[in-house]
Amino acid sequence: MMPDKRRTYTAEFKREAVHLVTEQGYALAEAARNLGLNPHMLQRWKRELVEEEHAAFPGNGRVSFAQEELHRLREENMRLRIERDILKKALGFFASESR
Repeated sequence: MMPDKRRTYTAEFKREAVHLVTEQGYALAEAARNLGLNPHMLQRWKRELVEEEHAAFPGNGRVSFAQEELHRLREENMRLRIERDILKKALGFFASESR
């Protein structure tokens, strides 16, 4: 028996599904049933859209500003550590040369 393949939904589909509940007046359970979704999933999409409308449903490689900033800071931290190690080695080299 093969496991079920995980279904993916576009951001547009998610927004339209939430629109059915918020704007069209469908009950959450009814909209989920008609779309073949788990009601908890539709509830989560609704919450995400309300909390962060512009950053909701990033998917497909789009990352939030906080994730992008974290990635940038980690890269900078790694670069600074490498520079520090190079300077430590240079200091040791020049200290031994002056003796």
